[in-house]
Amino acid sequence: MDAELLDRAAKLADKSAGLTSPHPNFGCLISAAGGRGGKAGVVGEGFLYAQGTKCAELQAVETAGELARGGTAYLNMEPGDCYGDHTPVSSLIQAGISRVVVGMRHPLQHLRGEAIRSLRSEGVQVDVLGEDLQSKIFEGALKSCLNVNAPLLYRSAFHVPFSVFKYAMTLDGKIATSSGHASWVSSKQSRVRVFELRGRSDVVIVGGNTVRRDDPRLTARHGGGHVPVRIVMSQTLNLPEEANLWNTSDAYTIVATQRGARKDIQEKLARKGVEVVEFDFLDPREFMEYCYDRGYLQVLWECGGGLSAPAISSGIIHKIYAFVAPKIIGGVNAPSPVGELGMVHMSQALNLIDREVELIGPDLLISGYLQPIPDLSPMIPSADTTLALDPTVSPYDADIIFFYKTWDPYGALSNFSPHPLQMPDGNGDCTTWSTLEHYYQANKFWRVNNPLAKEFIQQIKYAKSPEEAARLGRKLQRQHPDVVRDDWEDAKIDVMYEALKCKFSTYPHLNAMLRSTAGSVLVEASPHDLFWGGGRDGEGLNYLGRLLMKLRSEILEETAVTAGVK
Repeated sequence: MDAELLDRAAKLADKSAGLTSPHPNFGCLISAAGGRGGKAGVVGEGFLYAQGTKCAELQAVETAGELARGGTAYLNMEPGDCYGDHTPVSSLIQAGISRVVVGMRHPLQHLRGEAIRSLRSEGVQVDVLGEDLQSKIFEGALKSCLNVNAPLLYRSAFHVPFSVFKYAMTLDGKIATSSGHASWVSSKQSRVRVFELRGRSDVVIVGGNTVRRDDPRLTARHGGGHVPVRIVMSQTLNLPEEANLWNTSDAYTIVATQRGARKDIQEKLARKGVEVVEFDFLDPREFMEYCYDRGYLQVLWECGGGLSAPAISSGIIHKIYAFVAPKIIGGVNAPSPVGELGMVHMSQALNLIDREVELIGPDLLISGYLQPIPDLSPMIPSADTTLALDPTVSPYDADIIFFYKTWDPYGALSNFSPHPLQMPDGNGDCTTWSTLEHYYQANKFWRVNNPLAKEFIQQIKYAKSPEEAARLGRKLQRQHPDVVRDDWEDAKIDVMYEALKCKFSTYPHLNAMLRSTAGSVLVEASPHDLFWGGGRDGEGLNYLGRLLMKLRSEILEETAVTAGVK
Protein backbone atom coordinates (compact mmCIF):
# COMPACT_ATOMS: atom_id res chain seq x y z
CA MET A 1 0.00 0.00 0.00
CA ASP A 2 2.87 2.41 0.76
CA ALA A 3 4.31 1.91 -2.70
CA GLU A 4 0.92 2.28 -4.41
CA LEU A 5 -0.03 5.48 -2.58
CA LEU A 6 3.38 7.06 -3.05
CA ASP A 7 3.14 6.39 -6.78
CA ARG A 8 -0.30 8.01 -6.77
CA ALA A 9 1.10 11.03 -4.93
CA ALA A 10 3.73 11.47 -7.66
CA LYS A 11 1.10 11.27 -10.40
CA LEU A 12 -1.01 13.78 -8.49
CA ALA A 13 1.99 16.14 -8.29
CA ASP A 14 2.26 16.08 -12.09
CA LYS A 15 -1.24 17.52 -12.53
CA SER A 16 -0.05 21.12 -12.48
CA ALA A 17 2.43 20.66 -15.33
CA GLY A 18 1.43 22.80 -18.28
CA LEU A 19 -0.94 25.02 -16.28
CA THR A 20 1.57 27.54 -15.01
CA SER A 21 5.29 28.16 -15.07
CA PRO A 22 7.11 24.95 -14.11
CA HIS A 23 7.97 24.67 -10.45
CA PRO A 24 8.79 21.92 -7.94
CA ASN A 25 5.90 19.47 -8.19
CA PHE A 26 4.34 18.44 -4.89
CA GLY A 27 1.52 15.98 -4.30
CA CYS A 28 0.08 14.76 -1.01
CA LEU A 29 -2.29 11.89 -0.24
CA ILE A 30 -3.67 11.12 3.22
CA SER A 31 -4.71 7.63 4.18
CA ALA A 32 -6.91 7.30 7.25
CA ALA A 33 -5.94 5.07 10.14
CA GLY A 34 -7.51 1.65 9.77
CA GLY A 35 -8.08 2.02 6.04
CA ARG A 36 -11.22 4.18 6.23
CA GLY A 37 -12.30 6.44 3.40
CA GLY A 38 -12.64 4.13 0.43
CA LYS A 39 -10.00 2.61 -1.84
CA ALA A 40 -6.61 2.35 -0.15
CA GLY A 41 -8.02 4.44 2.70
CA VAL A 42 -7.47 7.77 0.91
CA VAL A 43 -9.42 10.57 2.63
CA GLY A 44 -7.61 13.67 1.36
CA GLU A 45 -5.36 14.83 -1.44
CA GLY A 46 -3.85 17.97 -2.90
CA PHE A 47 -1.15 19.22 -5.27
CA LEU A 48 0.77 22.48 -5.56
CA TYR A 49 -0.69 24.35 -8.51
CA ALA A 50 2.02 27.03 -8.66
CA GLN A 51 4.26 29.15 -6.53
CA GLY A 52 2.08 31.49 -4.52
CA THR A 53 -0.80 29.03 -4.14
CA LYS A 54 -1.91 26.80 -1.27
CA CYS A 55 0.54 23.97 -0.54
CA ALA A 56 -0.39 20.33 -1.24
CA GLU A 57 -0.22 19.28 2.41
CA LEU A 58 -2.69 21.94 3.57
CA GLN A 59 -5.12 21.07 0.77
CA ALA A 60 -4.98 17.39 1.71
CA VAL A 61 -5.63 17.88 5.44
CA GLU A 62 -8.45 20.34 4.76
CA THR A 63 -10.10 17.74 2.51
CA ALA A 64 -9.59 14.95 5.04
CA GLY A 65 -10.80 16.91 8.06
CA GLU A 66 -10.97 14.83 11.24
CA LEU A 67 -10.29 11.66 9.24
CA ALA A 68 -6.65 12.78 8.97
CA ARG A 69 -6.04 12.29 12.70
CA GLY A 70 -3.81 9.28 13.25
CA GLY A 71 -3.45 8.78 9.49
CA THR A 72 -0.49 8.57 7.12
CA ALA A 73 0.55 11.26 4.64
CA TYR A 74 2.27 10.29 1.38
CA LEU A 75 4.51 12.94 -0.20
CA ASN A 76 6.37 12.50 -3.48
CA MET A 77 9.04 14.89 -2.17
CA GLU A 78 10.06 16.36 1.16
CA PRO A 79 8.16 19.63 1.68
CA GLY A 80 9.91 22.93 1.10
CA ASP A 81 9.55 26.03 3.25
CA CYS A 82 9.94 28.69 0.60
CA TYR A 83 7.94 31.37 2.37
CA GLY A 84 9.11 31.13 5.96
CA ASP A 85 5.82 30.01 7.48
CA HIS A 86 6.36 26.22 7.80
CA THR A 87 2.80 25.62 6.55
CA PRO A 88 3.49 22.22 4.90
CA VAL A 89 4.90 20.79 8.13
CA SER A 90 2.61 22.56 10.60
CA SER A 91 -0.54 21.58 8.68
CA LEU A 92 0.38 17.89 8.95
CA ILE A 93 1.20 18.19 12.65
CA GLN A 94 -1.94 20.15 13.54
CA ALA A 95 -4.08 17.63 11.65
CA GLY A 96 -2.75 14.84 13.87
CA ILE A 97 -0.88 12.91 11.17
CA SER A 98 1.09 10.14 12.87
CA ARG A 99 3.26 8.97 9.96
CA VAL A 100 4.67 10.54 6.81
CA VAL A 101 6.10 8.58 3.86
CA VAL A 102 8.47 10.65 1.70
CA GLY A 103 9.50 9.65 -1.81
CA MET A 104 12.75 11.66 -1.81
CA ARG A 105 14.51 14.35 0.14
CA HIS A 106 14.34 17.89 -1.18
CA PRO A 107 17.10 18.35 -3.79
CA LEU A 108 17.91 21.94 -2.80
CA GLN A 109 20.62 22.08 -0.16
CA HIS A 110 19.08 24.81 2.01
CA LEU A 111 15.81 22.82 2.24
CA ARG A 112 17.13 19.25 2.25
CA GLY A 113 16.29 17.41 5.47
CA GLU A 114 14.71 20.43 7.21
CA ALA A 115 11.10 19.29 7.00
CA ILE A 116 12.01 15.70 7.88
CA ARG A 117 13.85 16.88 11.01
CA SER A 118 10.94 19.14 11.97
CA LEU A 119 8.38 16.36 11.65
CA ARG A 120 10.48 13.89 13.62
CA SER A 121 11.09 16.46 16.37
CA GLU A 122 7.30 16.61 16.82
CA GLY A 123 7.07 12.85 17.25
CA VAL A 124 5.85 12.07 13.72
CA GLN A 125 7.24 8.86 12.20
CA VAL A 126 8.92 9.71 8.89
CA ASP A 127 9.92 6.99 6.42
CA VAL A 128 12.04 7.99 3.43
CA LEU A 129 12.38 5.79 0.36
CA GLY A 130 15.89 4.41 0.01
CA GLU A 131 16.67 5.10 3.65
CA ASP A 132 13.94 3.77 5.94
CA LEU A 133 12.12 1.86 3.21
CA GLN A 134 14.44 -0.33 1.16
CA SER A 135 12.80 -2.96 -1.02
CA LYS A 136 12.29 -3.74 -4.69
CA ILE A 137 8.60 -3.11 -4.06
CA PHE A 138 9.35 0.61 -3.99
CA GLU A 139 11.36 0.80 -7.24
CA GLY A 140 8.37 1.89 -9.33
CA ALA A 141 7.25 4.50 -6.79
CA LEU A 142 10.77 5.89 -6.48
CA LYS A 143 11.05 6.19 -10.26
CA SER A 144 7.76 8.10 -10.38
CA CYS A 145 8.95 10.48 -7.66
CA LEU A 146 12.22 11.12 -9.48
CA ASN A 147 10.57 11.60 -12.88
CA VAL A 148 7.99 14.13 -11.71
CA ASN A 149 10.74 16.42 -10.40
CA ALA A 150 13.50 15.49 -12.86
CA PRO A 151 13.86 19.14 -14.00
CA LEU A 152 14.59 20.32 -10.46
CA LEU A 153 17.02 17.45 -9.85
CA TYR A 154 19.00 18.19 -13.01
CA ARG A 155 19.01 21.90 -12.26
CA SER A 156 20.28 21.27 -8.72
CA ALA A 157 22.99 18.83 -9.78
CA PHE A 158 24.33 20.44 -12.97
CA HIS A 159 23.44 24.14 -12.56
CA VAL A 160 21.75 24.23 -15.95
CA PRO A 161 18.04 23.81 -16.74
CA PHE A 162 16.66 20.40 -17.59
CA SER A 163 16.91 20.23 -21.41
CA VAL A 164 14.64 18.14 -23.63
CA PHE A 165 15.38 17.73 -27.36
CA LYS A 166 12.28 16.97 -29.39
CA TYR A 167 12.10 16.19 -33.09
CA ALA A 168 9.83 14.50 -35.62
CA MET A 169 11.32 12.42 -38.43
CA THR A 170 10.30 10.01 -41.14
CA LEU A 171 11.03 6.30 -41.04
CA ASP A 172 14.22 6.95 -43.02
CA GLY A 173 15.44 9.59 -40.56
CA LYS A 174 14.53 12.85 -42.33
CA ILE A 175 13.02 15.95 -40.71
CA ALA A 176 12.23 17.63 -44.04
CA THR A 177 12.48 17.05 -47.77
CA SER A 178 15.53 18.07 -49.80
CA SER A 179 13.75 21.35 -50.57
CA GLY A 180 13.28 22.05 -46.85
CA HIS A 181 9.53 21.39 -46.75
CA ALA A 182 8.53 19.93 -43.37
CA SER A 183 4.76 20.43 -42.91
CA TRP A 184 3.87 17.99 -41.64
CA VAL A 185 6.22 15.13 -40.82
CA SER A 186 4.20 13.87 -37.86
CA SER A 187 0.47 13.42 -37.27
CA LYS A 188 -1.97 15.81 -35.61
CA GLN A 189 -2.00 13.59 -32.51
CA SER A 190 1.79 13.91 -32.19
CA ARG A 191 1.60 17.68 -32.60
CA VAL A 192 -0.89 17.83 -29.71
CA ARG A 193 1.70 16.05 -27.57
CA VAL A 194 4.29 18.63 -28.64
CA PHE A 195 1.98 21.41 -27.45
CA GLU A 196 1.83 19.64 -24.08
CA LEU A 197 5.63 19.48 -23.93
CA ARG A 198 5.81 23.21 -24.63
CA GLY A 199 3.29 23.88 -21.90
CA ARG A 200 5.52 22.06 -19.39
CA SER A 201 8.58 24.13 -20.33
CA ASP A 202 9.84 27.56 -19.37
CA VAL A 203 11.56 28.02 -22.71
CA VAL A 204 11.36 26.74 -26.29
CA ILE A 205 14.58 27.11 -28.32
CA VAL A 206 15.10 27.10 -32.08
CA GLY A 207 17.94 28.16 -34.36
CA GLY A 208 18.00 30.70 -37.16
CA ASN A 209 17.50 28.01 -39.82
CA THR A 210 14.18 27.00 -38.26
CA VAL A 211 12.97 30.61 -38.24
CA ARG A 212 13.91 31.14 -41.88
CA ARG A 213 12.56 27.79 -43.11
CA ASP A 214 9.43 27.21 -41.02
CA ASP A 215 8.45 30.61 -39.55
CA PRO A 216 7.09 28.85 -36.42
CA ARG A 217 4.89 30.36 -33.71
CA LEU A 218 6.06 28.00 -30.90
CA THR A 219 2.98 28.58 -28.77
CA ALA A 220 1.48 25.96 -26.47
CA ARG A 221 -1.98 26.35 -28.07
CA HIS A 222 -3.79 24.73 -25.18
CA GLY A 223 -6.29 27.51 -24.61
CA GLY A 224 -4.72 29.18 -21.56
CA GLY A 225 -2.31 28.51 -18.75
CA HIS A 226 1.45 28.72 -19.04
CA VAL A 227 3.04 30.17 -22.18
CA PRO A 228 6.78 29.47 -22.58
CA VAL A 229 9.36 32.05 -23.57
CA ARG A 230 10.50 31.59 -27.18
CA ILE A 231 14.24 31.83 -27.83
CA VAL A 232 16.12 32.03 -31.11
CA MET A 233 19.86 31.27 -31.07
CA SER A 234 21.66 32.88 -33.99
CA GLN A 235 25.36 33.76 -34.06
CA THR A 236 25.12 35.96 -37.16
CA LEU A 237 21.56 37.33 -36.79
CA ASN A 238 20.81 36.29 -40.36
CA LEU A 239 17.11 36.47 -39.59
CA PRO A 240 14.07 37.77 -41.48
CA GLU A 241 12.75 41.18 -40.52
CA GLU A 242 9.22 39.79 -40.35
CA ALA A 243 8.45 36.51 -38.58
CA ASN A 244 5.74 35.05 -36.35
CA LEU A 245 8.17 34.96 -33.44
CA TRP A 246 8.53 38.75 -33.54
CA ASN A 247 4.87 39.08 -32.54
CA THR A 248 5.19 39.33 -28.76
CA SER A 249 1.55 40.05 -27.92
CA ASP A 250 0.94 36.57 -26.49
CA ALA A 251 4.43 35.18 -25.88
CA TYR A 252 7.78 36.71 -24.98
CA THR A 253 10.66 36.31 -27.45
CA ILE A 254 14.42 36.45 -26.83
CA VAL A 255 17.10 36.40 -29.52
CA ALA A 256 20.55 35.29 -28.39
CA THR A 257 23.47 36.28 -30.58
CA GLN A 258 27.17 37.16 -30.56
CA ARG A 259 28.31 40.58 -29.50
CA GLY A 260 28.21 43.16 -32.27
CA ALA A 261 26.17 41.08 -34.73
CA ARG A 262 24.01 43.16 -37.11
CA LYS A 263 23.09 46.13 -34.92
CA ASP A 264 20.47 47.22 -37.46
CA ILE A 265 18.55 43.96 -36.99
CA GLN A 266 18.97 44.18 -33.21
CA GLU A 267 17.38 47.63 -33.21
CA LYS A 268 14.47 46.51 -35.38
CA LEU A 269 13.81 43.51 -33.16
CA ALA A 270 13.96 45.66 -30.02
CA ARG A 271 11.35 48.02 -31.48
CA LYS A 272 9.04 45.01 -31.92
CA GLY A 273 9.42 44.09 -28.24
CA VAL A 274 11.96 41.30 -28.77
CA GLU A 275 14.74 41.09 -26.19
CA VAL A 276 18.21 40.72 -27.75
CA VAL A 277 20.96 39.24 -25.57
CA GLU A 278 24.58 39.36 -26.74
CA PHE A 279 27.35 36.92 -25.82
CA ASP A 280 31.08 37.15 -26.47
CA PHE A 281 30.78 33.66 -27.93
CA LEU A 282 27.40 32.01 -28.29
CA ASP A 283 27.51 28.30 -27.51
CA PRO A 284 24.86 25.98 -26.02
CA ARG A 285 26.55 25.41 -22.65
CA GLU A 286 27.16 29.07 -21.90
CA PHE A 287 23.65 29.88 -22.98
CA MET A 288 22.19 27.22 -20.68
CA GLU A 289 24.18 28.68 -17.80
CA TYR A 290 22.58 32.01 -18.65
CA CYS A 291 19.13 30.35 -18.65
CA TYR A 292 19.95 28.86 -15.24
CA ASP A 293 20.70 32.36 -13.93
CA ARG A 294 17.34 33.54 -15.26
CA GLY A 295 15.65 30.92 -13.09
CA TYR A 296 14.47 28.64 -15.89
CA LEU A 297 13.73 25.08 -14.87
CA GLN A 298 12.95 23.23 -18.11
CA VAL A 299 13.99 23.98 -21.70
CA LEU A 300 12.55 22.39 -24.84
CA TRP A 301 14.84 22.34 -27.88
CA GLU A 302 12.95 22.24 -31.20
CA CYS A 303 15.92 23.05 -33.39
CA GLY A 304 17.44 21.42 -36.45
CA GLY A 305 20.60 19.35 -36.74
CA GLY A 306 22.94 22.34 -36.96
CA LEU A 307 22.11 23.42 -33.39
CA SER A 308 21.15 20.08 -31.84
CA ALA A 309 24.57 18.54 -32.55
CA PRO A 310 26.64 21.09 -30.57
CA ALA A 311 23.99 21.04 -27.82
CA ILE A 312 24.31 17.26 -27.50
CA SER A 313 28.10 17.39 -27.76
CA SER A 314 28.30 19.94 -24.95
CA GLY A 315 26.39 17.58 -22.63
CA ILE A 316 23.45 19.86 -21.87
CA ILE A 317 20.71 17.73 -23.50
CA HIS A 318 19.23 15.39 -20.89
CA LYS A 319 16.19 13.78 -22.53
CA ILE A 320 15.06 12.93 -26.05
CA TYR A 321 11.55 12.79 -27.52
CA ALA A 322 11.68 11.31 -31.04
CA PHE A 323 8.41 11.17 -33.01
CA VAL A 324 8.83 8.68 -35.85
CA ALA A 325 6.27 8.88 -38.67
CA PRO A 326 5.60 5.84 -40.92
CA LYS A 327 6.75 7.72 -44.04
CA ILE A 328 9.73 7.52 -46.39
CA ILE A 329 10.84 10.57 -48.38
CA GLY A 330 14.50 9.79 -49.23
CA GLY A 331 16.90 12.46 -50.43
CA VAL A 332 20.67 12.56 -50.07
CA ASN A 333 20.50 16.19 -49.00
CA ALA A 334 17.35 15.92 -46.89
CA PRO A 335 18.20 17.06 -43.33
CA SER A 336 18.33 14.74 -40.33
CA PRO A 337 17.58 15.62 -36.68
CA VAL A 338 21.21 15.69 -35.49
CA GLY A 339 24.20 17.10 -37.35
CA GLU A 340 27.84 16.01 -37.14
CA LEU A 341 28.90 14.62 -33.77
CA GLY A 342 32.35 13.43 -34.87
CA MET A 343 31.64 9.75 -34.25
CA VAL A 344 33.44 7.21 -36.45
CA HIS A 345 32.60 3.91 -34.66
CA MET A 346 29.21 2.53 -33.69
CA SER A 347 30.62 1.92 -30.20
CA GLN A 348 30.63 5.72 -29.75
CA ALA A 349 26.86 5.94 -30.15
CA LEU A 350 24.88 7.58 -27.36
CA ASN A 351 22.38 5.16 -25.85
CA LEU A 352 19.10 6.20 -24.26
CA ILE A 353 18.33 4.91 -20.78
CA ASP A 354 14.91 4.47 -19.11
CA ARG A 355 13.44 4.20 -22.59
CA GLU A 356 9.72 4.32 -23.28
CA VAL A 357 7.91 3.55 -26.54
CA GLU A 358 4.39 4.79 -27.18
CA LEU A 359 2.05 4.66 -30.17
CA ILE A 360 0.51 8.08 -30.89
CA GLY A 361 -1.93 7.87 -33.76
CA PRO A 362 0.09 6.45 -36.67
CA ASP A 363 3.41 7.64 -35.17
CA LEU A 364 5.82 6.04 -32.76
CA LEU A 365 7.17 8.12 -29.87
CA ILE A 366 10.51 6.95 -28.48
CA SER A 367 11.72 8.79 -25.39
CA GLY A 368 14.54 8.32 -22.94
CA TYR A 369 17.35 9.98 -21.03
CA LEU A 370 20.87 10.65 -22.26
CA GLN A 371 21.97 11.15 -18.68
CA PRO A 372 20.51 9.39 -15.63
CA ILE A 373 18.38 11.39 -13.22
CA PRO A 374 20.81 12.68 -10.56
CA ASP A 375 20.72 11.03 -7.16
CA LEU A 376 21.51 13.82 -4.73
CA SER A 377 21.06 11.81 -1.54
CA PRO A 378 24.81 11.10 -1.02
CA MET A 379 25.25 14.83 -0.33
CA ILE A 380 23.01 14.68 2.74
CA PRO A 381 25.55 13.36 5.30
CA SER A 382 28.09 16.05 4.51
CA ALA A 383 25.47 18.76 5.00
CA ASP A 384 24.37 17.26 8.32
CA THR A 385 27.96 16.85 9.44
CA THR A 386 28.68 20.49 8.71
CA LEU A 387 25.68 21.59 10.75
CA ALA A 388 26.76 19.35 13.63
CA LEU A 389 30.27 20.82 13.65
CA ASP A 390 29.18 24.44 13.50
CA PRO A 391 25.46 25.25 13.50
CA THR A 392 26.25 28.93 12.85
CA VAL A 393 27.83 28.23 9.46
CA SER A 394 25.50 28.95 6.56
CA PRO A 395 26.38 29.30 2.87
CA TYR A 396 23.47 31.67 2.46
CA ASP A 397 24.79 34.51 4.62
CA ALA A 398 25.97 37.33 2.38
CA ASP A 399 26.12 41.10 2.19
CA ILE A 400 23.81 40.91 -0.82
CA ILE A 401 20.64 38.83 -0.54
CA PHE A 402 19.04 37.82 -3.83
CA PHE A 403 15.44 36.63 -4.07
CA TYR A 404 13.37 35.72 -7.10
CA LYS A 405 12.10 32.15 -7.46
CA THR A 406 10.13 29.83 -5.21
CA TRP A 407 13.21 27.87 -4.24
CA ASP A 408 15.22 30.88 -3.03
CA PRO A 409 15.85 30.96 0.76
CA TYR A 410 14.22 34.42 0.93
CA GLY A 411 11.38 33.60 -1.45
CA ALA A 412 8.89 35.12 1.03
CA LEU A 413 10.13 38.59 0.10
CA SER A 414 8.73 38.12 -3.41
CA ASN A 415 5.39 39.65 -4.34
CA PHE A 416 4.48 36.15 -5.61
CA SER A 417 4.47 34.64 -2.10
CA PRO A 418 1.19 32.95 -1.04
CA HIS A 419 0.10 35.50 1.56
CA PRO A 420 -3.41 36.95 1.11
CA LEU A 421 -3.87 40.67 1.76
CA GLN A 422 -6.83 42.71 2.96
CA MET A 423 -6.67 45.74 0.67
CA PRO A 424 -9.21 48.07 -1.00
CA ASP A 425 -10.73 47.24 -4.36
CA GLY A 426 -11.46 49.75 -7.11
CA ASN A 427 -14.57 50.98 -5.26
CA GLY A 428 -12.75 51.62 -1.99
CA ASP A 429 -14.22 48.56 -0.27
CA CYS A 430 -11.82 46.31 1.64
CA THR A 431 -11.47 42.86 0.06
CA THR A 432 -9.13 39.87 0.12
CA TRP A 433 -6.49 39.53 -2.60
CA SER A 434 -4.83 36.13 -3.02
CA THR A 435 -1.35 37.62 -3.29
CA LEU A 436 0.35 40.99 -3.49
CA GLU A 437 0.86 40.45 -7.23
CA HIS A 438 -2.89 40.05 -7.78
CA TYR A 439 -3.51 43.37 -6.03
CA TYR A 440 -0.71 45.18 -7.88
CA GLN A 441 -1.77 44.04 -11.35
CA ALA A 442 -5.45 44.90 -10.73
CA ASN A 443 -4.45 48.42 -9.67
CA LYS A 444 -3.52 49.20 -13.26
CA PHE A 445 -7.23 49.51 -14.04
CA TRP A 446 -8.34 51.27 -10.83
CA ARG A 447 -10.95 54.05 -11.06
CA VAL A 448 -11.10 54.01 -14.87
CA ASN A 449 -14.46 55.00 -16.35
CA ASN A 450 -14.67 52.08 -18.74
CA PRO A 451 -16.73 48.87 -18.36
CA LEU A 452 -13.68 46.86 -19.45
CA ALA A 453 -11.70 48.09 -16.44
CA LYS A 454 -14.04 46.41 -13.95
CA GLU A 455 -13.99 43.24 -16.03
CA PHE A 456 -10.17 43.22 -16.12
CA ILE A 457 -9.95 43.73 -12.35
CA GLN A 458 -12.21 40.73 -11.74
CA GLN A 459 -10.24 38.55 -14.18
CA ILE A 460 -6.99 39.40 -12.40
CA LYS A 461 -8.46 39.00 -8.92
CA TYR A 462 -9.60 35.45 -9.63
CA ALA A 463 -6.47 34.31 -11.50
CA LYS A 464 -5.42 30.94 -10.12
CA SER A 465 -1.84 31.96 -9.31
CA PRO A 466 0.24 35.14 -9.06
CA GLU A 467 2.15 34.09 -12.18
CA GLU A 468 -1.12 34.00 -14.10
CA ALA A 469 -2.25 37.30 -12.56
CA ALA A 470 1.03 38.92 -13.67
CA ARG A 471 0.82 37.52 -17.18
CA LEU A 472 -2.84 38.59 -17.51
CA GLY A 473 -2.21 42.09 -16.14
CA ARG A 474 0.73 42.70 -18.50
CA LYS A 475 -1.18 41.33 -21.50
CA LEU A 476 -4.26 43.47 -20.83
CA GLN A 477 -2.08 46.54 -20.27
CA ARG A 478 -0.33 45.89 -23.59
CA GLN A 479 -3.52 45.20 -25.55
CA HIS A 480 -5.71 47.91 -23.98
CA PRO A 481 -3.50 50.87 -23.05
CA ASP A 482 -6.55 53.14 -23.13
CA VAL A 483 -8.05 51.25 -20.16
CA VAL A 484 -4.96 51.67 -17.95
CA ARG A 485 -5.27 54.45 -15.37
CA ASP A 486 -3.64 57.69 -16.55
CA ASP A 487 -1.40 58.06 -13.51
CA TRP A 488 -0.16 54.44 -13.43
CA GLU A 489 3.50 55.18 -14.14
CA ASP A 490 3.57 57.72 -11.32
CA ALA A 491 1.44 55.67 -8.92
CA LYS A 492 2.80 52.14 -9.27
CA ILE A 493 5.64 52.57 -6.76
CA ASP A 494 3.23 53.87 -4.12
CA VAL A 495 0.80 51.03 -4.89
CA MET A 496 3.55 48.46 -4.40
CA TYR A 497 4.80 50.08 -1.20
CA GLU A 498 1.36 50.24 0.43
CA ALA A 499 0.84 46.57 -0.40
CA LEU A 500 4.26 45.65 1.02
CA LYS A 501 3.47 47.49 4.26
CA CYS A 502 0.21 45.57 4.53
CA LYS A 503 1.92 42.24 3.87
CA PHE A 504 4.73 42.65 6.38
CA SER A 505 2.46 44.06 9.08
CA THR A 506 -0.08 41.25 8.64
CA TYR A 507 2.36 38.35 8.94
CA PRO A 508 4.73 38.47 11.96
CA HIS A 509 7.04 35.74 10.61
CA LEU A 510 7.55 37.72 7.39
CA ASN A 511 8.23 40.83 9.43
CA ALA A 512 10.87 38.88 11.36
CA MET A 513 12.41 37.58 8.12
CA LEU A 514 12.69 41.10 6.72
CA ARG A 515 14.25 42.38 9.97
CA SER A 516 16.74 39.49 9.89
CA THR A 517 18.22 40.88 6.67
CA ALA A 518 19.38 44.07 8.42
CA GLY A 519 22.75 45.18 7.06
CA SER A 520 22.28 43.36 3.75
CA VAL A 521 21.39 44.74 0.35
CA LEU A 522 18.18 43.20 -1.00
CA VAL A 523 18.07 42.52 -4.73
CA GLU A 524 15.06 41.19 -6.64
CA ALA A 525 17.02 38.98 -9.05
CA SER A 526 14.70 39.02 -12.06
CA PRO A 527 17.00 39.17 -15.11
CA HIS A 528 14.39 40.69 -17.43
CA ASP A 529 12.35 43.06 -15.25
CA LEU A 530 14.62 46.09 -15.29
CA PHE A 531 12.25 48.20 -13.18
CA TRP A 532 11.38 46.02 -10.19
CA GLY A 533 14.35 43.67 -10.62
CA GLY A 534 18.13 43.93 -10.68
CA GLY A 535 18.58 42.74 -14.27
CA ARG A 536 21.04 40.25 -15.68
CA ASP A 537 24.21 42.28 -15.02
CA GLY A 538 22.96 44.61 -12.32
CA GLU A 539 21.60 47.12 -14.84
CA GLY A 540 18.06 46.95 -13.40
CA LEU A 541 16.61 49.61 -11.10
CA ASN A 542 15.72 47.01 -8.40
CA TYR A 543 12.78 49.04 -7.09
CA LEU A 544 11.30 46.07 -5.23
CA GLY A 545 14.57 45.57 -3.35
CA ARG A 546 14.72 49.30 -2.65
CA LEU A 547 11.19 49.42 -1.27
CA LEU A 548 11.84 46.41 0.96
CA MET A 549 14.99 48.06 2.37
CA LYS A 550 13.04 51.27 2.97
CA LEU A 551 10.31 49.32 4.76
CA ARG A 552 12.92 47.38 6.74
CA SER A 553 14.46 50.63 7.92
CA GLU A 554 11.06 51.95 9.06
CA ILE A 555 10.27 48.71 10.91
CA LEU A 556 13.65 48.64 12.67
CA GLU A 557 13.31 52.29 13.66
CA GLU A 558 9.82 51.68 15.02
CA THR A 559 11.06 48.61 16.92
CA ALA A 560 13.91 50.62 18.46
CA VAL A 561 11.53 53.40 19.54
CA THR A 562 9.15 50.88 21.08
CA ALA A 563 12.00 49.19 22.95
CA GLY A 564 13.21 52.58 24.22
CA VAL A 565 9.76 53.40 25.60
CA LYS A 566 9.66 50.11 27.46
